[in-house]
Amino acid sequence: MFKRKIYDRLLQWKEESQGRTALMIEGARRVGKSTVAETFGKNEYDSYILIDFSIASQTVKDLFYDLSDLNFFFLQFQLLYRTDLIERRSLIIFDEVQLFPMARQAIKALVKDGRYDYIETGSLISIRKNVKDILIPSEERKISMYPMDYEEFLWAIGDETTTKLLRNAFSNRKAVGEQMNRKLMRDFRLYMLIGGMPQAVDEYLRTNNFRLVDQVKRDILNLYEDDFRKIDPTGRISMLFDAIPAELNKNASRYQVSSVLGNERADSILELIAELKDSKTVNVAYHADDPNTGMSNHKNLGKFKLFLADTGLFTTLVFKDKDFTENSIYEKLLSDKLSVNLGYLYENIVAQMLTAKGNELFYYTFMNEKTRHNYEIDFILTRNNKICPIEVKSSGYKTHASLDKFSEKYSGRIAEKYLVYTKDLQKDKDVLMLPVYMVPFL
Repeated sequence: MFKRKIYDRLLQWKEESQGRTALMIEGARRVGKSTVAETFGKNEYDSYILIDFSIASQTVKDLFYDLSDLNFFFLQFQLLYRTDLIERRSLIIFDEVQLFPMARQAIKALVKDGRYDYIETGSLISIRKNVKDILIPSEERKISMYPMDYEEFLWAIGDETTTKLLRNAFSNRKAVGEQMNRKLMRDFRLYMLIGGMPQAVDEYLRTNNFRLVDQVKRDILNLYEDDFRKIDPTGRISMLFDAIPAELNKNASRYQVSSVLGNERADSILELIAELKDSKTVNVAYHADDPNTGMSNHKNLGKFKLFLADTGLFTTLVFKDKDFTENSIYEKLLSDKLSVNLGYLYENIVAQMLTAKGNELFYYTFMNEKTRHNYEIDFILTRNNKICPIEVKSSGYKTHASLDKFSEKYSGRIAEKYLVYTKDLQKDKDVLMLPVYMVPFL
């Protein structure tokens, strides 16, 4: 297993909960939920049982329909899984629990009993059909798991020092130097290409072959497509997902639903967008109609942009219907010769990094009434009752017209202004220009 930050949150839950809550690890398929839960069981408990509901027998499932005698219930599990359970020293893992909602409902009784700890893992757990006819237990504490972030990726390739160096440089607002920045950007572009799905990272480390890495990512995308068909047999969610690169490439102020789904409008498919968001395969940035603290109260549900939750998958999705040999992104990005029309890759990776840090995504577009020129702030963060606008560049260009115009319009609301680009850290008056690999520190 790769070292993952979520492991520390599992430790914190175990210590704080003391059996009073179950933990639900929610995330997209193949982000590593099952692996981290089982590793936690091996390392932190005297024994554990993992019940994988994708392969669990009917005999196992039938036990959940009668919880009147928990002594018999646990006795059966120990026999079926040939594992001794020890009171307050054993863990039971419900893996892929969305496939058997009755097990999720049983958590209430099992936690109340208090003998063992429980971790659930699942994807699509909030989708309507997966919660239909069951009572969601209030004893369930949810945490989200994302693809490996950049620091976790560096750990995987054996680099334990770079993040400390970068965090120190960011804190002190110090440049790292042109030569070091070139190396750091080269490493970061590798992360953009491979992404943070553990299987893809493992394939890269084993083979050092982009074609094989790309095949792993194609397999994951196919899994997602299968899930989308289960959620929405009409195929509309699949179409919305597949069109994300094309929609970002338009550089429009929103995802244009009508260009993907014919006569549909964003307001008519809000439920589909909610289910796509719940799948954790995408990150949704909503337009903030009033860019101020409390943006959640002013987000425009019908005006949004969609990003892939993993930029490595994004680089594959762009060329999903073509052979790997036609995927020019690998060569162009690695050699830093990315064309302007592929600049949305940088927007996607910034969205991914901000989401992994727990930020809800908002953006803002506005027009200069005199010149009729449109401006866009790519992302807006809330910090200490102020807002921090972010403009993203896919190059080393230092112009920031959108930030400047936004500042004129909302000067009293702004704490910090950031230009995210590919060059070294520097300041331009009151704009902090950050290399993209420092975004996790915002």
